Amino acid sequence: MNTTTVITHQPVAPAPVVVKITERDWSTSLCGCFDDMASCMYGMACAPCFACKVSSKAGENCCAPCCVPGAMIAIRMKVRTRLHIRGSLCSDCIIDSCCGPCSACQLSREIDNSCNGHLM
Repeated sequence: MNTTTVITHQPVAPAPVVVKITERDWSTSLCGCFDDMASCMYGMACAPCFACKVSSKAGENCCAPCCVPGAMIAIRMKVRTRLHIRGSLCSDCIIDSCCGPCSACQLSREIDNSCNGHLM
């Protein structure tokens, strides 16, 4: 004996959950070197070494800034996106291209202030 089941009402999927994430500003300004003089001096004295340190703090390979063109722009965008900071790829590119050491210092301060030194 065969039994046939007829579905008369389709199940309704639950409504999607929408989460609004508020973007914020950077915790320090681009030229906020007085907020962390040691990093500022390190960043200005040896920008490539400091960029490697910032890259590691952001969870990327420390060689990326030296070996990959535009790596610091990508790292800035990663940090900004993960921490919900206002900005755009265009602004990241302009800031890093015009003032790379200041950008790296700001990234370092942001990771220290928001993530206890390491971006997860």
